[in-house]
Amino acid sequence: MRPVLHGDISAAARALLAVPLPDRDRLSCDMIAEAELADQHVAKTGRLHPLFGNGSLMAVANNRPLAEEPNFGDLQYCQCFEMVLRKLIRFHITQRRS
Repeated sequence: MRPVLHGDISAAARALLAVPLPDRDRLSCDMIAEAELADQHVAKTGRLHPLFGNGSLMAVANNRPLAEEPNFGDLQYCQCFEMVLRKLIRFHITQRRS
């Protein structure tokens, strides 16, 4: 996956916010897996992945409906933001062990 910036986290959190609570865990995992797959595709071919783009989390999030970006006074948005961060931490820990 390409280096993750604040905008990537925000876009992913907005994608999570746009789906029902029970779907958020799976979607967060899917977006990270798609970004990783796309980044590997770009590294191998030099071309964007046809479905998932350039390997950024923002690219895969932007393939989905996004909720309007609220501020951090919105508890659900904060929970979505936190979920993305936690999944990224888990992803990076797993990558180091591989």
